Amino acid sequence: MADNGLYILLCSGEHEKIQMAAMMASVAAVSERPVQVFVSMNAIFAFDKGAAAEKRYHGGAFSKLLCSQHAPDAMTLFHQGKELGDLKMWACSMALDIQGWELGRLDEGLFEGALGLTKFLSDAENGQFVTL
Repeated sequence: MADNGLYILLCSGEHEKIQMAAMMASVAAVSERPVQVFVSMNAIFAFDKGAAAEKRYHGGAFSKLLCSQHAPDAMTLFHQGKELGDLKMWACSMALDIQGWELGRLDEGLFEGALGLTKFLSDAENGQFVTL
């Protein structure tokens, strides 16, 4: 069976990659394409609801441009994608366990729950898969 879903594995903590994942996810979701984002490794730190926006991200020259030009924040884009389309986000259960974090530690309203990588990869089997 064909699947037009977009599956994004987000594991980098770099601002530029998180921003690209947010842009891809929100545009696809509002374009009536189902999207699932799996957040793991260093990317999980950007979703810590206790962190100030300036501490969420690190990156290179383009990160500085995103900030100086007041580009829409990645978290805002993820929220918009969820509100306006079929966007589901999953926190990596292993990343949460290693950090000793509960799901409630992450940005409110973004995550459906925790999920293992095996399940995410199985779900993504027939869709378009992107790793950032």
